[in-house]
Formats: sequence, structure tokens, C-alpha cells
Amino acid sequence: MPFLPLRSVRIPSDTSNLYSEWLAWLSEELESEKCDRNELCRLILTDIYFPHLGDAHLRNDATRFLPVALAQMNPENVTLEPEYYQDIDLERYTPRKPLLWLWEMFDRSYLGENVELGIRFRRILAHHVFGHCGANFKAFPHVRLSFGYNLDIGDNVVIHRHVLLDDRGGIEIGDGSSVSDFANVYSHTHDIADGRIIETPKTIIGRGVRITYHATILAGMHVADDSMVGAGAMLTKSTEPHYVYAGVPAKKVKKKPDKESSKTAPPTLDALADEA
Repeated sequence: MPFLPLRSVRIPSDTSNLYSEWLAWLSEELESEKCDRNELCRLILTDIYFPHLGDAHLRNDATRFLPVALAQMNPENVTLEPEYYQDIDLERYTPRKPLLWLWEMFDRSYLGENVELGIRFRRILAHHVFGHCGANFKAFPHVRLSFGYNLDIGDNVVIHRHVLLDDRGGIEIGDGSSVSDFANVYSHTHDIADGRIIETPKTIIGRGVRITYHATILAGMHVADDSMVGAGAMLTKSTEPHYVYAGVPAKKVKKKPDKESSKTAPPTLDALADEA
């Protein structure tokens, strides 16, 4: 495994000073015996999401936080966890960072739960973020990525809510596969004695795979075509095609039925398909 301690990431000096001043003010407020923490929270969150509707003009501290909130609109003033990784390819990451930040902040806003708008919005970004993004891609709210550029996504792939796609070492997801809510797919692993020693094997999810709720796919696994990883399972070994794996660690529990004997439903229209 290579030795990969975290790298340093710089932000503009004016922004750094702005953050320091606001954090110092916040710390001072919280240390005060007169601090009403509910009110403090309300004021800050109002400034973040609805600054034009807040009561900042009534407060002496109005100018303390609003510049900090507004600074978050510019990705140059923000650092994201993958930027601290030594193995980052800045030439590839730098043009993607604004879109990754836009994706995350959109999902955190009141727009993020709008399925119709959100699916189409993320699909546009995905074609500019991923190494490859196939047709009819769907991502639901709060999908988290690492670099983004190490993701290769096939056609008709669905990624559900609160999924982590750690593409640090690379992730491939084949046509027609889906990853269910709260699942984690990794492509890096840490040495047991020194976490700065890191291996980044590619993780491959084949065609027609189902990764179900809360499952974890460890780095370097190959989830074979038409296989399935059960809810809450932890996959520590690659799978065989057409089998279901369940448990911790995941084990082969049964073979999926042949197409001739499996239940089928008539074709239906996809209401969220690509307009093309």
C-alpha cells in the first residue's frame, strides 16, 4: 500500500480571515451566559437559506455571518474532503469541484426533495462530473461522491438516497444496475496499523446488479452480472453471476431463478427517462 497522508489545501486569504472572524464571534456567543442557543441557531439558519427574509437589519452582528454565508456560494471558498487526499488528480478534479459543490448544496436545500426537478438536475451534472455517464441515469437526494472523475456509469443506472460512491480508486457500474438507500460502495482501504497507508483497488458492479438497502461493498470487489447483495450485507469477496449474497460477511445464499421461470411484469413507461 502507498503512504498517503492528507495533503494541505489552500483557500483565499481573505476568505480564511472571514471564517476566522466569524468562528471567533460564534465561539464568543456560545461562551456567553446570555446566549439563547435556540435563537442563535434560528438566526444563523435564516441567514443561510433566507437572508432576505431574516431580521439581520435589527442585529448589530448582522455583518458578521452574512459574508460567511455568501462566501459558501463560491466553491473557491470551500474545501471538500477529497481535496485533502494525496492521490487526487487536480487537473481532473478542479473543473468538477464546482459541480460537486452545486450538487451537494442543491440536495441540502428545499429544492433537493423535488424528484422531477432533482433527477433531471443531477443527470445534467453527472454528464460533466463522471468519467462516463450513460443514458437515463437517475440519482436521488444526498448521493455522496469522492472524486467523481473515477466513476464510470452505464445506461439505466439508478442510485437511491444517501448512497456513498467512494470512487477514489475507481468504480464501474454496469447497465441496468441499482444501488439502494444508505448503501456504501468503497474503492479504497486503509492499513490496519497506519491509516495513512492506503490501497485503492477498483470496484466493479456488473450489469443488472442490485445492491440493496444499507449494504456495504468493500474496495476491490467485483459484483458479477445479475447478482444481488442483500439488505445490510457486507461484501468482502467477489460474487458469482446470478446469485444472491447476504449477511456479514456476505455469503452466497441462493441462486436467482432463471428468466424462463421468474416472475415478469409487462413493460411500463419510465416517467423520469431522458427526454431524448
